[in-house]
Amino acid sequence: MNTAVIVFPGSNCDRDVAVALQAATGRPPVMVWHRETELPPTDLIVLPGGFSYGDYLRCGAMAATSPIIPAVKARAAAGTPTLGICNGFQVLTEIGLLPGALLRNRDLRFICREVNIRVERNDTAFTANYAQGQVLRIPVAHHDGNYFADDDTIARMEDNGQVAFRYCGPNGELTDRDNVNGSRSNIAGLYNEGRNVLGLMPHPERAADLLQGVTDGAPMFASLAASLAA
Repeated sequence: MNTAVIVFPGSNCDRDVAVALQAATGRPPVMVWHRETELPPTDLIVLPGGFSYGDYLRCGAMAATSPIIPAVKARAAAGTPTLGICNGFQVLTEIGLLPGALLRNRDLRFICREVNIRVERNDTAFTANYAQGQVLRIPVAHHDGNYFADDDTIARMEDNGQVAFRYCGPNGELTDRDNVNGSRSNIAGLYNEGRNVLGLMPHPERAADLLQGVTDGAPMFASLAASLAA
């Protein structure tokens, strides 16, 4: 299984996700600088977390103009699994691979802590190693994670089963209190219609090793490794 991590100026979780990918696949990913215009042969593309271009202008907006983006969009459109984590999720919305936008957190504060998220479906390459409805404990670290889309888009995504994860309580209950950033419908992660593109604000790569104190993110990388090696 070959994987690629796109590195923007200001990315700061690229090495974290590289470690998680190598642990799951046994092979280091190719680190692709954003100024490149072509991708190597790859079974998975990851847009990592961080602060691409220092989050100037709008989170992910400047990264969306990077030379590598047309290649990412073409591969995703052709079916290559593409994962955007935190800032990567913001980039995915900016380039149109996912609908909606990530706005400032409801309380206008940076959030950095572990949260509960609920797995909405387990029939994708990203979630096959989880149980549907399983509650995960995963860290978040963002200032602009408040997911927004208009009513028609939310309804369409709900009907299509595109919601991947929701912020929840410890038993899976959906409450406003547990909706840490104010996202519509408690959305923490989202698929495209083909379910080969996933964007999520929590950081599974920061919950993938016992040394990190929590391992609920590791099954995502193991699921990808197993699904794409099959």
